[in-house]
Amino acid sequence: MGVSSGESSRRAGAASVSDVPVEDRYFMLVEAVQDYAIFMLDPAGRVTSWNPGAQRIKGYTPEEIIGQHFSKFYTPEDIAAGKPARELETAAAVGRTEDEGWRVRRDGSRFWANVVVSAVHDASGALLGFAKVTRDLTERMRLAELERASEVSTHVQIARENEQKRIARELHDDLGQRLTALKMSVALLEANLNKQTATAPLAAQTHELQTQIDWMAASLRRIAADLRPPLLDDLGLAAALDWLVEDFTKRYRVRASVHLEPAEPEFGEFAATALFRIVQEALTNVARHANARRVRIDLVCDGPIISLDIDDDGVGVALDQPPAKNSFGLVGIRERVRQLRGTVSFISSPGTGFRISIQIPADALA
Repeated sequence: MGVSSGESSRRAGAASVSDVPVEDRYFMLVEAVQDYAIFMLDPAGRVTSWNPGAQRIKGYTPEEIIGQHFSKFYTPEDIAAGKPARELETAAAVGRTEDEGWRVRRDGSRFWANVVVSAVHDASGALLGFAKVTRDLTERMRLAELERASEVSTHVQIARENEQKRIARELHDDLGQRLTALKMSVALLEANLNKQTATAPLAAQTHELQTQIDWMAASLRRIAADLRPPLLDDLGLAAALDWLVEDFTKRYRVRASVHLEPAEPEFGEFAATALFRIVQEALTNVARHANARRVRIDLVCDGPIISLDIDDDGVGVALDQPPAKNSFGLVGIRERVRQLRGTVSFISSPGTGFRISIQIPADALA
């Protein structure tokens, strides 16, 4: 039976590899590795070999580094603490040592590395030197830091919402009730003063005082609602959004509408709060920057993906321009969407209005 040319090539290739001496095969393996710095040190710690991975990670060419002491890769503070020598002593005594920490590249930049130093002995047990393997873990460390920062950010937002809820309740229940009691007392005083002709002017003043108390109570309710609308906790997201767009329309003379599908979506407390704050921040941006006549909010809960779209007919912006100084609205929206494992896109250009399009997995809203 004939043998194909491809199969012949593979056999020839396999035969050629098997013919390579074992020590040369190990050398080929080390030279082929790009993701790890693999090199040898003599017993004094001077570099005696250098693979392409070491050049990529540390930045030195073989000609620049072979013969140099490996302490060049350590930070000044580690050198001052005697860390390089201590690692070689430990490896010589117990066979190997492993460490994670900052290392220094040729250009002076630092990277976070996992380093393994293994002692190399000859057949008689005499120390020939050390094998050193270094892996750059900078990106992994940064990802871990971002994850921790994300967790901290989420906990901070939850704590802030809980604190705002507490303050809003105290304003509404405690201070609000005290204002109501004060108005009742002033009303009783006015009634008593009206019974006496000599005190009629004082009665008019008490009436004005009641009017001021009414304004204070209204301001108090508005401040409490801005901190945390009681409707969000008592009746859910749909009622809170209805209140929000109605209040927005009255306050800013911009026609706002909200469409929910289904009309009464059910979300967990964290998700409902996040969605409410996203809409609230978007409306704040409309009031401050859009010069719009109308804004529409659509929340569609259909299938595995939840869609939230907020668009206005305002002046729009050029998205390729840097954001205005102290402009954090869109940043806050991005952060809340990220915490819900969703994606957000902003669509706008001068004169075409502004649209926020958000997609969130349904299982993140439970």
